[in-house]
Amino acid sequence: MRQVNRKLLILAFHHPHLMHASVAVALAYDRHLSPSSSCRRTLEECYHWSRSTALLNERLREPIKTKDKDPIWGTAAALAMLSFASLDASSPEESWPLKPPDPSDLEWLRMGQGKMSLWDVANPLRPDSLFSILAPTYAHLHAPLPDRARDDIPKALAAVCGLDDLSTVENNPYLHAAHAVSQIQTLPDDRVTIGQTERFTRSIQGTFECLLRKKDPVALLLLYLWYRRAGRCMWWIALRAGVECPAICMYLRLYHGDNSGVLAFLPGGDLVDR
Repeated sequence: MRQVNRKLLILAFHHPHLMHASVAVALAYDRHLSPSSSCRRTLEECYHWSRSTALLNERLREPIKTKDKDPIWGTAAALAMLSFASLDASSPEESWPLKPPDPSDLEWLRMGQGKMSLWDVANPLRPDSLFSILAPTYAHLHAPLPDRARDDIPKALAAVCGLDDLSTVENNPYLHAAHAVSQIQTLPDDRVTIGQTERFTRSIQGTFECLLRKKDPVALLLLYLWYRRAGRCMWWIALRAGVECPAICMYLRLYHGDNSGVLAFLPGGDLVDR
């Protein structure tokens, strides 16, 4: 990533959409490094994010040449990262899922999907791409998750998800998400890559996405477990996890206090950190 970031910095001086995105990411990272600051976006960060988005949209309406592909992919990745790192809440009570429903709920998910829609346009795995060095990460990201329940899902988690030997993606919407969460739980922090963490976000689709948007307790638990693990390894996830993790806990205790299987994984429960 250091090598990629150095090359992106050079490209930023020639592509304004990438320059604005890079400045916005730097400002978001400053928020992460400053524990005394608010988790809300600054006006300056919002400005550079907005300019990057507008300039990228303009660029995508024009013919795309090979020299444009890496800056476009770098900008798209930065904007997806920013959508995750940026919150309009400063406390769990103001955060999803506790706050009243809003069309912007889970906006970070839509932005991540938008980034992947540019995969074929940017083709970051082409030999002359500066992102080709990340081929192993991308390979892990795109590798299919198991279509059946296996031993890598802890028994307690499998039980709360209703998974057994007969479970498939067709009859259990939690299967892929449970696999994605379980695969990063036992890895050392320095072995957790972007590709591994994004396997979970890519599993949020179809019925599982609908359940998450409806604040289904098991779907919320899987997101919570992912936040706790991935937030220790990726700073932009940590920014959101710091607010939404306690918000999810509060929501589950408030509205699903009788679900002992789910509550066992929350702080104070018997299955914390297992």
